[in-house]
Amino acid sequence: MALSAVDDPTEVAVVERDPPLLRRGPFLSGCCRSPSPTSSAAIFFFLLSLQPAAIYGTDAPGTPARKEAHFDPRVAAPLIAVFSLLGLGLAMGVLTLLHLWLRRGSNGAVVAGAEDQERGDVGNGGGPNGVVGKSGANKSEGGDGCCAKKYRWEEVQGMTMEFSRAIGSGGFSTVYLATLDGSSECGLAAVKVQCGFGERLSLAFKQELEILLRLRHENIVKLLGYCDDRDAGALVFEYVPSGNLQEKLHGNHLRRATVLPWSHRVSIAFQLAQAIEYLHEKCALQIVHGDVKSSNVLLDEDLNCKLCDFGSAKMGFSSLVLPPSSSSPRWKQIMMGSPGYTDPHYLRTGIASKKNDIYSYGVVVLELVTGMEAFCEERGLMLTSIAASLLGEEGEIGAGRAAEMVDPRLSGKFEIEEVKAMVDVARLCMQQTHTLRPSATHVLEFFRERIPSAASKPGPEKKCLRT
Repeated sequence: MALSAVDDPTEVAVVERDPPLLRRGPFLSGCCRSPSPTSSAAIFFFLLSLQPAAIYGTDAPGTPARKEAHFDPRVAAPLIAVFSLLGLGLAMGVLTLLHLWLRRGSNGAVVAGAEDQERGDVGNGGGPNGVVGKSGANKSEGGDGCCAKKYRWEEVQGMTMEFSRAIGSGGFSTVYLATLDGSSECGLAAVKVQCGFGERLSLAFKQELEILLRLRHENIVKLLGYCDDRDAGALVFEYVPSGNLQEKLHGNHLRRATVLPWSHRVSIAFQLAQAIEYLHEKCALQIVHGDVKSSNVLLDEDLNCKLCDFGSAKMGFSSLVLPPSSSSPRWKQIMMGSPGYTDPHYLRTGIASKKNDIYSYGVVVLELVTGMEAFCEERGLMLTSIAASLLGEEGEIGAGRAAEMVDPRLSGKFEIEEVKAMVDVARLCMQQTHTLRPSATHVLEFFRERIPSAASKPGPEKKCLRT
């Protein structure tokens, strides 16, 4: 390279004798080469090398000026920002997936795959017993996951004596009494068999089974096993001998001697809130039950609450279903909930959330206080409509007003302060603005503060209720 004078003696032009080469910029360690497609950093520096540079001179008078590649902060800054955001997003995605994987693995719930079930590699120590779930998988209260045995259809037929004794029925299923491993009372079970066939019913069965395999709580009915050999699936549950809350409150067989005492009503309300809190807050994947009502609250021999029927349940924070304005003929089939219990916000929007369960829970609490049905089909009346004026009142309800609401069959055998607290719980849970409704955890805190005895189980008066 040599220097040559030009017309203006104060200027110096650069004349290159060698073939023109791209000079190295401040951030380039060598000649420009194609970056590796797997390296974001290589792509970034490659793009910088292509940015325009300042003009230093010309090869000769009258020839175009050459450009030299160098770092241009005006172009590099946006590129740095873009690649930084991409890297941050990728890192957050990886961390989120890792967190979910670790959380799912630590909750003790194991849902075996179909291939493992066929081989019999699931269960205690991988034995051939067809059990789904880990041995001893978090068996304490609030632990996730249950141990459920996989049955063949022939076994289900045998335990139910060819489905000879039906003890309950629903919209798409029938429940049969079954005997497990002998004929003793401790071996009784309830087998829920899906009625009908079809893709939607099959999907609903699989969804309910997937949810039930994740649950283990003393106030939720326990899944003992299942059968999915045929299109009509079967779920085997523990047998809960004392019927359900709807029968205890509104059954035609009721006599004054079998009226559910006030102390048990308070205890059932508290236990049901515990079950809902477990679903909403303590499961690895939070669950919306979708059909909380008195007929889905089973009672054991000590009249403890057992929430059942997860056919309408949804996993996750919320689920979108068809809105009420839909003209689809299947709308009634997709609709969650039951008349008298369904959240008005859900009816308007079609969005199922935890607040729907809280509203339905408030209706059940109001049933426990008043002894009235949530929906009277004969008269077409809803409990929420009858109690609308009360629920809309401001401030704490008075003792006289509360006493007027109590089930008259109790004959004054109740604590008025506890009645006021129960009514306040119902009012909070049934607010029209769904965002103002309390969580199940807050409901339990309210109970512990206003009715400390709710957490303790009632005394021996329960024995007189068996019918």
